[in-house]
Amino acid sequence: MRILVDADSLKERLREIIAAAARRHGIEAVFVANRPIRVPRTAGVTAIVVEDADDWIVASARAGDLGVTRDVPLAARLVPLGVEVITDRGEHYTSENIGARLSERDLATGFREAGILRQRGRPYGAREITAFANLLDRELTARSADRAEG
Repeated sequence: MRILVDADSLKERLREIIAAAARRHGIEAVFVANRPIRVPRTAGVTAIVVEDADDWIVASARAGDLGVTRDVPLAARLVPLGVEVITDRGEHYTSENIGARLSERDLATGFREAGILRQRGRPYGAREITAFANLLDRELTARSADRAEG
């Protein structure tokens, strides 16, 4: 099991949280971006620069991996592969909700392109960072327990 991170727009504080969690749980964290990014220098943490981060992540993903992305279309490609996906806001994408979430995203994109909707996203702050860190910890703790049993 690895953490596959769509790191192009991920805040540095979240990269630190992911690296610390990966180290604590003894798993690999792979940060994938289309440009060089800074990641904590610690065992098990890798940064990869590729032309298309989404395609690399999908091609490399295995069932049981944990994906971190705010990119709904990427999440919609990962979930059917058996990859759990969480967002930087602490949302969890599953096979039960990814279709609806993708539809909502596409509708909002259409409204923005038509000039009907101008707002783009909600503010991001301490509450969202805490929600992300808590969900990441719950996911990794559950997976650690599954690995210990198996």
